[in-house]
Amino acid sequence: MILERVLVVGAGQMGAGIAQVVAASGRAVLLHDTFPGAVERGLAAIERSLGKLHEKGGPEPGAVLARITPVEEITEAELMIEAIVEHADTKKELFRAADDALPAGAILASNTSSIPITELAAATSRPDRVIGMHFFNPVPVLALVEVIRADQTSDETAEAIVALARELGKTPAEANDFPGFVSNRILMPFVNEAAYALMEGVAEAEAIDTVARLGFAHPMGPLALADLIGLDTCVAIMEVLHAGLGDPKYAPCPLLRRHVAAGRLGRKSGLGFYEYG
Repeated sequence: MILERVLVVGAGQMGAGIAQVVAASGRAVLLHDTFPGAVERGLAAIERSLGKLHEKGGPEPGAVLARITPVEEITEAELMIEAIVEHADTKKELFRAADDALPAGAILASNTSSIPITELAAATSRPDRVIGMHFFNPVPVLALVEVIRADQTSDETAEAIVALARELGKTPAEANDFPGFVSNRILMPFVNEAAYALMEGVAEAEAIDTVARLGFAHPMGPLALADLIGLDTCVAIMEVLHAGLGDPKYAPCPLLRRHVAAGRLGRKSGLGFYEYG
C-alpha cells in the first residue's frame, strides 16, 4: 500500500512533531488545523526542532519544511493522521468528515492516547481502514509508536501502518483496543499515584521525581512528565480509563483536577507541578 501523501490534522505539539517526522521520511505532508494561527505556530516549532537536529547531523531544515504544505480544509491524501484534542465526540466528527473527503482507499489513523479506536472506526463507512497510530512526545526524538487495531481493522491496514512506522525510523508495538492501550494503562496510574503522594505530603514534587529518576532510572520524573504531557490531557486519559475499565484506581487524583480547574496545565500554560519561564 502506497502512503506517500499524508494529511496531518492538528498542528499542536504532537501534530507538528508527526508532520516533521513524516516529511523527514521524504513524504508530502498536508498540515491542517482549524484554530487560527495554529499551523503557523506548528511550522515555527518544526523549524526550531529541525534546527536543533541539524546541529547534531540531522537533515537540512529547508528540505524537510518544503515538503509540508498548509491546507485550510481536509483534502485528498492516502493517509490521515489525526492529532487533535483528546475528546471522543470531536474526534468522531473529524473522522466522519475525513471519511467523506478522502478517497475510499485512504487509511484514517488516530494519534489518540486513550480513546477506543473501535468507536472511531464505527463513525466511518470504512472501519477496516481505521487504526490507532500513537506517537510519543517529543515525536522527533522518541522511537516508539503504538499501533492499535480496532475490532474492524483489516490485516492489510495494520501491516501498512506497521511498515510506515518503521520507515519513519520508529519501532512499532502492536496492541489491541482496550482503554489506554498499553502505555497509558501503565503510565497514568504511575502519574496519578505521584500526584497523590504530593497531595498527601509524602514528599515535595522534586523529591518524588528524583526518586523516579535516580531510583528507577527514568529519564524524567512522573510529575515533570505530566507537566510535559499536559495535566488536562492526563485527566482526560484517566477519565477514559476509569469509564472504560470501571476500576476506581483509575479515577484522577483530586490535586490533578484542582490544577486543571485553576488553569495549571503544565508546560503549555507555564505552570503545573512546576513553574516554567
